[in-house]
Amino acid sequence: MLITGIDLVDAFAARSTLNLDLIEASVSSWEPDRQFDLITSVHGLHYVGDKLGLVTRCISWLKPTGLFAASFDAAGVLVEGWSSARIASVLTGAGLEYDARRKLLRGKGHALLSLPFRYLGADAEAGPNYTGQPAVGSHYAMQVGLGDEVKSLLARVIADKDDPRP
Repeated sequence: MLITGIDLVDAFAARSTLNLDLIEASVSSWEPDRQFDLITSVHGLHYVGDKLGLVTRCISWLKPTGLFAASFDAAGVLVEGWSSARIASVLTGAGLEYDARRKLLRGKGHALLSLPFRYLGADAEAGPNYTGQPAVGSHYAMQVGLGDEVKSLLARVIADKDDPRP
């Protein structure tokens, strides 16, 4: 079994060994040369600008039976006029699992996700998140020219817009 670790600033305590591959890279631009059984991130997505872009990339890196699990706060995904519950609805409608109480996002198996958002940029001064640590706010707009599958997903989410949950 090979374990791959990626860190932007090479803050690894251990050095590479036969079963441990430590890579200094940005996960936003890094391209793996294989698929993975497990991809995890504990509080790493809080510091990423294009959170949704990275999530879709990670899901595409999974083996067919692989698992993605990450700390994820839907409140850090900002779409004008949308609540974090509506953002979570889009994610679950795309096949991911989101536990708002535990702030946990999960995906099972390799997939090429198509989310209806276009990344606009990040706000590094967003302030603390639910952990109390500084976080990055990720700004998105609705995608233009959506496919039928994404339109159907949005129609279901918009139909729930009168839901009193935040």
